[in-house]
This record gives sequence, C-alpha cells and structure tokens, in this order.
Amino acid sequence: MEKTEYPTYAQLEENTPPGSSWGVFADADRGTANFADGEDVREAAASVSRGEVFNLDYALDAFDPPMARARRAPEHEILSAHSESRDDVLREFFLQATSQVDGLRHRRASGYGFYNGVADASIRPGAPDLGVQAWAERPIVGRGILLDIAGLLADEGTPLEHRGGPVLEVDHLERACARQGVSVRSGDIVMVHTGWSTWFIGSTDDVRDEVRSGRRATGFRQSKDLARWIWEHQVATFATDTFAVEVLPVVADSDFHESAPEDRGMMHQELIAKLGVPLGELWNLEALLEDSLRTGRWDAMCVIKPLNLVGGVGSPPNATAIR
Repeated sequence: MEKTEYPTYAQLEENTPPGSSWGVFADADRGTANFADGEDVREAAASVSRGEVFNLDYALDAFDPPMARARRAPEHEILSAHSESRDDVLREFFLQATSQVDGLRHRRASGYGFYNGVADASIRPGAPDLGVQAWAERPIVGRGILLDIAGLLADEGTPLEHRGGPVLEVDHLERACARQGVSVRSGDIVMVHTGWSTWFIGSTDDVRDEVRSGRRATGFRQSKDLARWIWEHQVATFATDTFAVEVLPVVADSDFHESAPEDRGMMHQELIAKLGVPLGELWNLEALLEDSLRTGRWDAMCVIKPLNLVGGVGSPPNATAIR
C-alpha cells in the first residue's frame, strides 16, 4: 500500500498559520500520529523476534519534586471499606509531572488558536476536541527508533554536562543515525536518549533545586530546523528523556521569539499547536538502551496508550517497546 503524500515543510510555511499542518490530516485530533498507519503497525509487529518487553515510563513519583514548579508528585492513599477490601486514590495527580505525552491541547498558537483551529471554548473538561483520548481509543503504534545522543557525544569526547543545560542540534540526530547505522522513516516513533532523566533523579537535592529554580534543562535548540526535520521525516511521535524536549532557558537566537512571545520563544507551540506533534518528555529509555548496546538493534515495536481521559491535555504515555 502506497504512503499518503503530504506537503513539504516549505509548503506548510505558506499555510495559515505559517509552518502549520492545519487542514492536512483527515483525523486532525491525532496530529502527526496519522503518519503511523496500518502498514507500520504490521511491520512493527513482524519485527518482534524475542518477545522482550521494555517499560518506557518512570514511576508516577519519580520526579519529586517535579521540574515544573506548578506540578507535584501525586499522593497515593489506600482506602478500606472493611477488613477484606482495598481501594486507592491519587490526590493532586498532575498528569505531566513524570513521563508524559503532551497532547494537542497543551499549547495554543499565539494569535491563531489551538491546533487545526479548534475553538478555545471547546478546550474544556469532557469535550473531546484534541483530547488525549484520541491516542487512547486508537493507540499510537509503530516502529520505535532509539537515537543515542549521549553515546554519540561521549564517543566524540564531548560528553553532555547536564548541569549547564546544553543545547542539542538537528545535526546530533543525523550523526546519531550515522553512528548507529539507522535511518528514520515515515511513521516512526523517534526516541532520543540523552541521559538527562537519570542524571536528574540521581543528583543531590541541591543540584536539583539549582536547575529547577533556574529552569535549566538539556534540550533541542528552538529552530525551524527541528520542526522541518520532524515533519520531513514524517515522525509520528517525538520523545526524549529530557524535561521539555527543547532546551531551557530558550536560546537567545530562537526562531520563535516573535511567534511565541508568551513563552519567550519556546518551540512547544510550533511543534504541538502548529504541526500537531505528540511530544514525549521524561521517558525512561535506559533499559531499552542497554538492550540496544548489547544486541546492536536500535528499533522496536512501540505502543503508546495514554489515559483514556476525554479532553485530557496530557498523560503518562504508558509506553512499551517490544523486541
């Protein structure tokens, strides 16, 4: 079956808003998850040979306190109606306080609105437009490809020093592909390993407080180059083990200072609100990486099934890789 033809990124820059995929997908609520079609699912399933399963989520309280100061780890309470029963509840459950997938409600395109022109009035609890339930009712499934930027830079003698919040470039993605002998293809779930989450969890309280208060984290430069790379490769989901995918603080030469003034030039609005990209943050890629280093295999069948919360803004990804 032939793949659907999509406009180039240059053509999207002529769209309204500029650089957006509004009107491109028949099922707009899924965004670029549309790139992963039935053929991708079949090919990914056929690639499973060992039956090894890898969890890609950190525990709900792994980041305590979370990097985002407005969020907190949930409080887990076990209840008992009588001696023979147990029930439980999560209190103060922020759905984006640990491993997460950012939904298409998470950012608005400044001056234009939510993805695909969905009205602000529709972005409310219980309304389905752009909610994460679109990826729960029909999970995002396909080939996951792991790109090890931490390993690349360590081999090159310039290991990442996460305390300073280093900037990642599109060229790092290309060099990681070349080093690993892989290529990104249409419908892929791209997972980028930097080691940031492991570093943050393992750091002292003082270091964590320092980077939290400075809102400083390793990530990609705010540039059209990354948006173009994701779109031209027809990436279904772009996930990293970093706090925000993009570097923080925002680089001084961000391409989006004018288009995202409320976020000081952040790239979230470009990737989520304009292109419709499901963004994975704080993913747990360590076990999958260890297996890749041992076996030399960098791909896996990947399943992303967020919480089936109608109108949800974000969710733990409940992501699993299978080899």
